Amino acid sequence: MRKAKGFTPLEGSRLAGTQIIIPNRESGGFITWTVRRSFSHGAAFTLIELLVVISIIAILIAILIPVLGRSRELGHRTVCLSNLKQLTFAWVAFAEENGSNIVLGSPFTWSGPTDPSTGRMIVLTRGWLGRAFLFPESRSELIADPNKGALWPWIKDVDIYRCPRGLKGHAATYSIVSAARGKLVEGTYMESGTSLSAIGTKIGKRVGSTVLRLTKLTDIVSPGAGQRAVFIDDGQFSTGFDVCYLYPKWRPPSPPPKHHNGGVTLSMADGHAEYWKWKGRETVNIPLKRMPFPNSPNLFAEVIDGPQVPGWNGYEPQTEDGLYDLQRLQRATWGRLGYSVKKAP
Repeated sequence: MRKAKGFTPLEGSRLAGTQIIIPNRESGGFITWTVRRSFSHGAAFTLIELLVVISIIAILIAILIPVLGRSRELGHRTVCLSNLKQLTFAWVAFAEENGSNIVLGSPFTWSGPTDPSTGRMIVLTRGWLGRAFLFPESRSELIADPNKGALWPWIKDVDIYRCPRGLKGHAATYSIVSAARGKLVEGTYMESGTSLSAIGTKIGKRVGSTVLRLTKLTDIVSPGAGQRAVFIDDGQFSTGFDVCYLYPKWRPPSPPPKHHNGGVTLSMADGHAEYWKWKGRETVNIPLKRMPFPNSPNLFAEVIDGPQVPGWNGYEPQTEDGLYDLQRLQRATWGRLGYSVKKAP
């Protein structure tokens, strides 16, 4: 066999090999060189070679797993943003067909003015989400239940009410923020009287041209619809996302959602949806605990794990970035802050 210059072919025992073609600079042609491995003792690879292969495979797995995880999260996030857009389009459509009155932001709640003579409600208003989504035993049970809420005529797909990354067993994981006719929050509303136009709800206080608690589409003036939040991906079933107005605090039942790679998805009143990556490490590291639901002890909700002391009512950020995250969401919810801006303690 012709030897390549600078190379020594393997010689010795009975060999099985693979041919390698090597350029010959002197002749301009090629030299065929057979690399052989001995199988006379029945060993295909040495221990060192096996360790090298295993190490390479381990390195590849370490590289690929995070990449695949990020790809999966991006796919889930895309679905989630699409769901939020569709829910917000339904939210706007409901208002346009109901004299600009927006849908009740508290799920399952029926409210209306009370007849003084009987003490009963005269006008009943359905919440945006129906009781069918309250922990059904199965998907088929959820589909069969007709009580799916006021937005169901526009969104007749149960999958749109849930983020793919939501907690297992939670049929609906999106919430309407408090300011969009949701939970009553201190300092944001006034008594509305008993007129039918107000349908027995609290209407929002006005600060300049900003209406804090929205009850009509026409309330959205400053900031505009593109800056007022409607839906937020809570990642779990909730009666509404509750964020303070008067204080720089996260409310215990509504910790900052972080299941989208340390960030949150939410929609604005103009119909577009956004992804916010939390800026503060503190925000994603707020201590949480799981609390069982009273009627579904096998299902849990995540809440802020605060100190068991009298008077504690929320987590106050301790860093500049943590405070930035909270205030960004407060502004999107209420249109402004209800307290003086100050640096984190």
